[in-house]
Amino acid sequence: MKLIIQIPCYNEEKTLAVTLAALPRQVPGVDVVEWLIVDDGSTDRTVEVARAHGVDHVVRVRTNRGLAWAFMAGLDASIRRGADIIVNTDADNQYNADDIPALVAPILRGEAEIVVGARPITDIEHWSLSKKLLQQLGSWVVRVASKTSIPDAPSGFRAMTRDAALRLNVFNDYTYTLETIIQAGRKNMAITSVPVRTNADLRPSRLIHSIPRYIQRSLFTIVRIFMTYRPFRFFAIPGLFVFLIGAVPALRFLYFYLVGNGTGHIQSLLFSVLFLGAGAFLVVMGLIADLIGVNRTLLEEVRWRLRDLQLRQDRKDHAAEEAEK
Repeated sequence: MKLIIQIPCYNEEKTLAVTLAALPRQVPGVDVVEWLIVDDGSTDRTVEVARAHGVDHVVRVRTNRGLAWAFMAGLDASIRRGADIIVNTDADNQYNADDIPALVAPILRGEAEIVVGARPITDIEHWSLSKKLLQQLGSWVVRVASKTSIPDAPSGFRAMTRDAALRLNVFNDYTYTLETIIQAGRKNMAITSVPVRTNADLRPSRLIHSIPRYIQRSLFTIVRIFMTYRPFRFFAIPGLFVFLIGAVPALRFLYFYLVGNGTGHIQSLLFSVLFLGAGAFLVVMGLIADLIGVNRTLLEEVRWRLRDLQLRQDRKDHAAEEAEK
């Protein structure tokens, strides 16, 4: 049983050493523990610091592609290097590495495929009230969209099995945390959460440059999540509401018309036609988006099977090369 701890990195030379010094080399129930970093286009000495502190694997790219891409690149690299379990953590030492055994324990017991570390949000002193409220809002949206009970959806401290990592896909270029939980819920993966501790803040968040900007991007992410994974509800429910608004003046006009007093109420009819048309359009959009979602699900299944076959072939080729030696 091999566990790989992956860390997405972008210019982390000042904090990475502290993070690596806290990582375990032994975890109960695991035979081998290895470390992997994804250098997402760093321009400082991130890679040199990683190698000096014993990192086993380094994945490098020339340009910065964002946290979501680095997370997925780390999963792919970990799978190719034989990981049975993958733990993702941050390079700023936000999460307490002593909680990694607790994070992987539900997987080792066969109770979960994905485990998310739940931070003590109300007790984090360096978080503002607005950030805590946004965290709670984002987690609530994810629980509704995914039908899971994860209390801290934005947490990046998580463990997953090899098969779960193969099934995940991220389309959002801002962050992976919310989207992957929704995918896990929709694909009926066994996902759970365990309480974890956090460490003192070593540097400002890379995702939060300013509270207004963070609110804007968070709300956009939440709206996009609902649009992508609950398209019928996103379009059809507002469409039905708009349609009902349009039906009221239509019934009013029909009443006056039937009693012989339809003259002078043409404005109600025009208002009704506008809203009835808009409502019907949104409902149709919901139906089309739902059909597109079905096709996306099929494509994700095909992609998972192709990745799994490719991995099996890579392992066979590697075994053949070792036998020839």
